[in-house]
Amino acid sequence: MASQPGSEPKRHWIRVLFILPFISMLWVSSYNRLTPELFGFPFYYWYQLAWVILSAVIAGIVYKVEH
Repeated sequence: MASQPGSEPKRHWIRVLFILPFISMLWVSSYNRLTPELFGFPFYYWYQLAWVILSAVIAGIVYKVEH
């Protein structure tokens, strides 16, 4: 689809940010441990939860940039 004159080009390059959570969850040896704990939760659990939140933030950033 050809772009219309005067329309801003889409910034699809920002979608590269979606690779960060994907790689971080595949690299299990980086978070497969119990310490350090945060509020009594082992590192393994709070690291994964942090990436759930960060993934939502990344999705929001990508949405804002593209729309």
